[in-house]
Amino acid sequence: MVSALKCSLAVAVIISLACSAYAIKCYQCESLTMPKCGLKFESDDSLLIDCARIGPPRYLQNFFPLRNATGCMKKTLESVVGHPQIVRSCYFGDVSNIQSGCQSDPSLPFVKQLGCDVCTKDECNGSATLAPIAGAILLFFGVSRLLA
Repeated sequence: MVSALKCSLAVAVIISLACSAYAIKCYQCESLTMPKCGLKFESDDSLLIDCARIGPPRYLQNFFPLRNATGCMKKTLESVVGHPQIVRSCYFGDVSNIQSGCQSDPSLPFVKQLGCDVCTKDECNGSATLAPIAGAILLFFGVSRLLA
């Protein structure tokens, strides 16, 4: 009975890790409405989003219909000269060719895009953190000890 329970727990953990391997978590915010999202980013777990739960922006849906996010991005925009705005979100597109996924929204012609940085690790469009790696290591050793 205990052996079957341990086996079931191990299978559940492995399935959970396998499913989450395809989902990337990114910070999603705009500095215009949230100052802590700006150049001096203040990480906050409430700003994290599981990119598997959202689709591409409306203006990119013709290019990437029903496609999963491939990374995170940080766009620097300017609608008022001298006042850059930072937008952090999930990235949809080829990470080796960011021209398509970093397109500007055509419904906002007065907004100039100053830059677009793309990355492929969890939470990479914010400040660097080791929390996801440390959590995975602790989980691995916990399950190993439980199964021993």
